[in-house]
Amino acid sequence: MRPTSSCICKYIDPCQTKTRFIILMHPKEYKREKNGTGHMTRLQLANSEIIVGVDFTNNKRVNDILTKEQSASFLLYPGKESFNLSQSTGSQVTSFMSESPYLFLLDGTWPCARKMLKLSKNLQGLQRVSFDNKIKSKFVFKQQPDARCLSTIESVYAVLNLFNKAGLEQCETQDFLVPFEKMMEHQLAYILNPNNRRYSSNASGKITPKNKYKNNPRRTIFFEHSA
Repeated sequence: MRPTSSCICKYIDPCQTKTRFIILMHPKEYKREKNGTGHMTRLQLANSEIIVGVDFTNNKRVNDILTKEQSASFLLYPGKESFNLSQSTGSQVTSFMSESPYLFLLDGTWPCARKMLKLSKNLQGLQRVSFDNKIKSKFVFKQQPDARCLSTIESVYAVLNLFNKAGLEQCETQDFLVPFEKMMEHQLAYILNPNNRRYSSNASGKITPKNKYKNNPRRTIFFEHSA
């Protein structure tokens, strides 16, 4: 899906999981976002799929999953009533999530993700899962609503590590973010290359991450996104 010069396929190493990851991707993310990590996440998860849409209320594939796996389906999204993976013991996580859960993720900007959830009545009743994030996203090119908001692939990485810790998964995550990191390296090199036609001679020689976040101290549990 990318030019040969910036292809990341050689860095892809799919992770085998018992959890089925369902990436609900906004059409804008699917069609226009060249640097979206939703596609990258799909490639890194052998047991995953992408479903494109905004309102999934009548989406056949989503409803088929919910009909067959209602008790084992969860939505990764913050909320007061969400099950916090970071604050639960291993036995609590495995008991809550079941042996082979289906985890839905909303892939789009935060405003788009909120709209998707607001319109999708079949997702609103799902039990929510969240985690405490204490790191800043490495996605320096995208403005996030909060310093600790993460891209889709970074969020899944965090979830996988928590699942491993709980004993729900036993997958290797050491190289899970490599495609994402290589993409960032390529973009940085391109922007700072004097031979690039868009290179600015006034450039400082470094990239300054976007740090103008909204003030919302309660927003410390996140899963996504690119702006």
